[in-house]
Formats: sequence, C-alpha cells, structure tokens
Amino acid sequence: ALTLAPLKVAPDVYAFIGDMGGRTYENEGMNANTGFVVTTAGVVVVDSGSTYLAAKAMHAAIQRVTRQPVKYVVNTGGQDHRWLGNGYFAQQGAQIIASRAAMADMQERGAAQLEAMRPVLRKKLQGTRPVFATRSFDQKEILKLGATELHIVHFHGGHTPGDSVVWLPQSGVLFSGDLIYVDRLLGVIPVSNSKNWLASFEEMEKLNPKVIVPGHGNVCDLAKARAQTRDYLLLLRGHMRQALERGTDLQSAIDTLDQGAFRHLLNYDALKGGNASRVYLEMEAE
Repeated sequence: ALTLAPLKVAPDVYAFIGDMGGRTYENEGMNANTGFVVTTAGVVVVDSGSTYLAAKAMHAAIQRVTRQPVKYVVNTGGQDHRWLGNGYFAQQGAQIIASRAAMADMQERGAAQLEAMRPVLRKKLQGTRPVFATRSFDQKEILKLGATELHIVHFHGGHTPGDSVVWLPQSGVLFSGDLIYVDRLLGVIPVSNSKNWLASFEEMEKLNPKVIVPGHGNVCDLAKARAQTRDYLLLLRGHMRQALERGTDLQSAIDTLDQGAFRHLLNYDALKGGNASRVYLEMEAE
C-alpha cells in the first residue's frame, strides 16, 4: 500500500511531495503535490489525491501528525490527482471546496480522467468515483479555523481553467496548485491557457510568498518559480508571437524554438513538443 511521508514546510503546514514522473501503478497516480494545514479547529487538506485509496493513505499520514479531524478539503484544480480522492474525505464528513471554474472542468473531464487511469491503476482505483465539491466560489473564499486564516483564490486559471491557490498569510506559505511547476517541465495540456497562466502568476507574485508548495516539484521560493514556470511560459509565448507575426507555419515555429535552457528539467523530451504546439495554436486563435 501507498505510504506517504508529510514534509513540514512551516509550523502546522505540511506537504506531500508527489512523484515527478508520470502516473504509475507504483505511485498510484500521486505524481503531484498535496498537503494539509493543522489548526486548533480541525485540518484543511489541500487536494484530495488521485484515488479513494490515495486519500485514505493521506489521511493515515495526517493522523500520525494530529488528532484533529479533517474539516475541509480544497481542490486547487480539475486534474485527477487534485480531486479524485474527494469521495474518501466526504465519507469522513469533510466539506469540499473548489472554484466554480474548477467544478465545471471536473464535471466535464472527470469520467474521462477515471477511464484513463483504469488501465494504469487497475485494482488500486477501487472505491474511486467522481465526487464534486459541496461548496464553490468565484474568486475568493476565506476560511477561518481557530486563529488560522486560509485564503483560497482563483485568479485566471492557467494549467486548467479552475486553478486556484491556497494562501496562508500568517506563515507566508503558498500552495500554488498547478500554476507552479519546478524541477520538472510544466505541461501545457488541451485545457491550458498560457496567457491566463501568466496573468495568474503575476497575481501570485503580489502575495510575495516566503515558501511555495508547487503543484509539481520540491518546495521552493519565488525566484525558482519565476525561473522554471514564468520564464518558460514567456519563452514559449515570445517565440510563437514572433512566428505568427512572420506567418511561420506550426512545424517551422516548433523547429526554430530553442527550449534548451530548460533541458535540465525532468520530462523535458516528453513534453516540449506538445507545449510548443499548443501555445502556437492558442495564440493563433487569440
């Protein structure tokens, strides 16, 4: 069974650092970061994980840290590993919160995400079904538990349309969800929007976080997030803007793009082509 080790990133704030490769039977689809915040009035889980059983493993790890019950689960976006564990936490009586844009994305893609995981996870998908948030918000929701304040904020989306962050103003910790990737190349997927992603990044910068728990990769600071997420998106958009202005076709635009500065990031070879192609097509339609 999956054993998860919480990493303490600040007093009462913990992260589970997921696998940085793809979804596998061994990692149970937990190839992204999740976490939790302990307060005197209960625990808030940030992203419920990839499956019912992964959520159960998360809860077991949380219970080794605190006896407080899980009161809330926040889904930071519509990717499978952010919310398919909701069913387990709902059974524990937790209230589940997501942005309206994330809810719409989950409802649209949930069944397909589950089907895609079936051949990979097989019996480890047992008990997993799409369970949606019971509480939604447009742009901002503030949770106050005891003396702890959590700001759940949806800016403009990015990796997925409903991407949100969990900001802890008292400790300066930001759970960025999929708006920040470090140590591995970010993925521009069919529902991504690079223009909105950069606009959301700009909003995160204004928070000036001390510590970032990214959606993928190790805990980092703003400088690393800028270098490996923002600068990469700026490179893609800058190159594709020039290509489109010159009337360059898609294949030539991809062939002339030098992404070498990001070669050191994991999954570089697997993702760079698709990222370039999707940004070109997105900008062509802008």
